[in-house]
Amino acid sequence: MQTPVNFKQLRIAITGGTSGLGLALVRHLVAQITNETGAYGIVGDVGRKEDIYPAALQVLGNLGGLDVLINNASSLGPTPLALLADTACEELEQALTVNLLGPFRLTKALLGALAASARAKRGAVVINISSDAAVTPYSGWGAYGASKAALRHLTGIWSEEARAEGISFLSLDPGDMDTPLHALAVPDADPTTLKRPDDAAVKIIESLVAALPSQAIRQTLESA
Repeated sequence: MQTPVNFKQLRIAITGGTSGLGLALVRHLVAQITNETGAYGIVGDVGRKEDIYPAALQVLGNLGGLDVLINNASSLGPTPLALLADTACEELEQALTVNLLGPFRLTKALLGALAASARAKRGAVVINISSDAAVTPYSGWGAYGASKAALRHLTGIWSEEARAEGISFLSLDPGDMDTPLHALAVPDADPTTLKRPDDAAVKIIESLVAALPSQAIRQTLESA
């Protein structure tokens, strides 16, 4: 993938970066970052309120600010997947906590740093990973689909509210992928019919580049 951006100059945080799409994103981005910048791993759970601010502080401490936040970590809710009538309240709560409240809390904790990046003309982008289940009411996907639908709408509202500050919000659906999460949801799925996480990661990075203002792209190239 060829993009007119020097990723070494971009400060990017990705949740859920140890497997599936998150790991593919990390690998693609790290491949374009020199050892001068490097990558840092942070242990935390976006579903735990008490982990949010420590994680945000580590992100800012390691990177010296933030230009891009990718909220990728997700929870299916009940596994095996269950009809809503068979879904425990606690299982729905878990999906909402990880898929909606987690991104909301982390974005809010890092919003000031993103606004500072926008003022510095570096660009500021928040990408929330969505799903077609956020739009199509699939039977058995109630907890996951409802939480992703809420995240999709939250993203749209925040996009309107943060536009004046120069922060872009994107809700992106990577499609059905051959990931551990999908295998957990649909154990008998044929992997050959699913998208490779690497291919989905490329598309997401292309959307990220398209969301950066031209001035930010020029700045990253000039400072290379």
